[in-house]
Amino acid sequence: MFGLQETATLDQGNDYYSLQDYQSAVPRWCSGCGDNTILSSVQKLLRDEQLPPEKTVFVSGIGCSSRFPHYMGTYGFHSLHGRALPIAQGIKIRRPDLNVFVNMGDGDCCSIGTAHWIHAIRYNFKMVAMVHDNEVYGMTKMQASPTSPKGLKTNTTPKGTVLDPLNMLTATLGISNVSFVANVVEWIPEMMYQVLKAAYHHNGFAFVRIVQRCPHFLPNIFDPLMRDPDKILMLTDENGLKPSADLRKIYKNEMAHDPSNIHRAREIASSMDPMPCGVLYRNPDVPVYDELRRAQRVVTHDVRREALDREFDRFAVNVS
Repeated sequence: MFGLQETATLDQGNDYYSLQDYQSAVPRWCSGCGDNTILSSVQKLLRDEQLPPEKTVFVSGIGCSSRFPHYMGTYGFHSLHGRALPIAQGIKIRRPDLNVFVNMGDGDCCSIGTAHWIHAIRYNFKMVAMVHDNEVYGMTKMQASPTSPKGLKTNTTPKGTVLDPLNMLTATLGISNVSFVANVVEWIPEMMYQVLKAAYHHNGFAFVRIVQRCPHFLPNIFDPLMRDPDKILMLTDENGLKPSADLRKIYKNEMAHDPSNIHRAREIASSMDPMPCGVLYRNPDVPVYDELRRAQRVVTHDVRREALDREFDRFAVNVS
C-alpha cells in the first residue's frame, strides 16, 4: 500500500502544478500594498489554468509593481522604465507558444511608456497587460503620475496637481484595433480573479486596469470606494464577471453589460462614480498580430533542407 501511495504522489507531482510552483522570492512590498493581492490572484489563475512555469513569462518595467517577475516561479524579464510592452512583444513574436503577462504601473505605462502602450493596443498581440494604478509614483517616493487626481499634493506638485487625471480606459478604448479592456479593484479578489481569467482566455491584447492601494504614500485615497459598496458598479456578462451570491450581498450596484458594444463601453468608462468593474469591451474578431506573422515564421527541417538544396543546385556542375 505504501508503494502505491508513493507512486500516486509522484505522478501527481509530474502532472499537477500547485501554488508553490508559481512562487519565488518573498514579496518585499509594503504591508497592505495592493500588489500583494494582485500577486495572489495571478498565482491562483496560473494554478487553476495549469500553465507550465517553463512556458510562462512575466515582463515588467520599473516601479513597485514591476518587482512582480521576481516573485513568480516562472520566467521573467525586469526591463526598463516604460519599456515592458515592446520587450513582451519581442518575446511573443519569437516564441508564440509562451504565455506572456505584463505588469506595469500607472506612470510606467501612461507616462514614459505611452507610445508603447498605444502601439501595443494597435498590434493586438495575444498577452495580458495589467496596469497597477495607485495614482502616484510610489517607488520614487511620491511624485504625481498621469492618473493622480486633481489637487493632489506630492513632492513634484506641492501646491496640488492642476490637471484632471488621465482616464486610461477611455484612452485605450479610442485606439485602433482595441480588443479587450477591463477595470477592477484589487481589494475585491473574487472580482479581480474572474476579470483576469477572462483576460487570459481572450485571443488578443487584454488590457486590465487594476485600481491598487498604496498604503504608504496615499493611504486613504481609495477609502470612499472601499467603505461604500454602492460606489462600485459591477458589470456582469456571461463570459466575464459572474459575481457569487455572497459578493452580491455586499455589492448590490450591478448592471448587465454587453461588452461587444464599444460605444456603450466608452460611455461607462467616462464616469468613475460609481466605478465600473468588469469587462468593458471585448472583440475576439480583431486580427492578432502574432498569428498574422506566425505563418511567415514557420521554418521546419524540411523547409531548411529544401532551401539548401535549391542553393546547392544553383552552383552544381554537371560533368556528364
